[in-house]
Amino acid sequence: MAPAPGRTWAGNLAYSAQELVEPTSTGQLAEVMAGARRVRVLGSRHSFNRIADTTGTLVGLRRLPTELELDGDRRVVRAGAGLTYGEVGAWIQEQGWALHAMASLPHITVGGAVATGSHGSGDGAASLAEGVAAVEMVTTEGEHVRLERGGADFGGAVVSLGMLGAVTVVELEVEPTYDVAQTVYEGLTWDQVVEDLDAVTGLGTSVSVFTDWRDPDRTTQVWVKDRVDGPRTGSGAPGVDGLGLRPADGPRHMIRGGRPEHCTQQGGVPGAWLDRLPHFRLGFTPSAGEELQSEWLLSRASVGPALDLLRGMAGQLAELALSAEMRTVSRGRQWLDPAQEDSIAFHVTWRRVQPAVEALLPRIEDGLDPLGARPHWGKLFDERALAGRLEDLYPQRGRMLELAARLDPRGALRNDYLERVGL
Repeated sequence: MAPAPGRTWAGNLAYSAQELVEPTSTGQLAEVMAGARRVRVLGSRHSFNRIADTTGTLVGLRRLPTELELDGDRRVVRAGAGLTYGEVGAWIQEQGWALHAMASLPHITVGGAVATGSHGSGDGAASLAEGVAAVEMVTTEGEHVRLERGGADFGGAVVSLGMLGAVTVVELEVEPTYDVAQTVYEGLTWDQVVEDLDAVTGLGTSVSVFTDWRDPDRTTQVWVKDRVDGPRTGSGAPGVDGLGLRPADGPRHMIRGGRPEHCTQQGGVPGAWLDRLPHFRLGFTPSAGEELQSEWLLSRASVGPALDLLRGMAGQLAELALSAEMRTVSRGRQWLDPAQEDSIAFHVTWRRVQPAVEALLPRIEDGLDPLGARPHWGKLFDERALAGRLEDLYPQRGRMLELAARLDPRGALRNDYLERVGL
């Protein structure tokens, strides 16, 4: 008997699939993909909507043979899509290599993270998908397909929302390893963010501005991660004095009452990129069931109107939000990457009260949608409202649908989520 499909990482949704199948070889995977009437592929389950759900068969990749192979000449690492970024990062660090960016969590799978446009932060850091040089997948026809950067179809290959097939291998670009120092500052106002956004986001290689919206005028923390032994993106420490920021007097967690030891080391102590770019330590697994998440990406020029909206809703946000974060993401080239332009990302970690959160989402999006907001594909948003704007937000939508029809002619990978969002 096949195991029960289970629930999402946060426990907010139960999968409706009839079975969960975990092949141990690509041959078995091909049989499953070709034989399933409806099928979707699971990553780490770190999604908060039904993007990975199906009424048929869910496929897990964790039992496939682990692939890790470094090509120093091409500067790529070949990795099994079911591996986590933390697992891949630890291995390449031992070989003296690094990735260009990391998400807040190193616990998410490579295949799932890039398929939804997940990202870290930094004026010069695009989404994780931009670090992908090639993907290999098994289609619903049981065929093995490889799509490489430079190919006509590569624009839809990485941020694919699981529409094309079961990705088995991802080739990630690497660079020589580097160190990062992380410092948490306090004292920043939202007015300062609007008045000099470049100064704030240029404080380091990666900058995250946090709030819990209890005070609509002031942020709670600014996490600055800066490279100390390689090319730097940010303008660095001089901007701190100009903005009147002060270093935190001890380690911080972005959520009030959170345990700072679960977060990556702060205090300006240099360490390997793998141990500083994420917010959370690899040895600690956060998001164990007490939260929900939403995120919207907008052009940098929209930061003022977006903050006016959010500050005006601060009271309602504070009732439901555990924490909120502003990050930056540079423009990506994938057809469905939410960062279709150099973007500001507004992220909210909600309390796990889904009806109340879902009731508030349309009110937030009524204000953000006219600004061209693109939601993160794996988080909570008003899915049907997005469908009406999809053609404008993603000009390559038609090409993506054509590619999906070619690789999945039976439509076995289609699900209710894709129908609702207009794909």
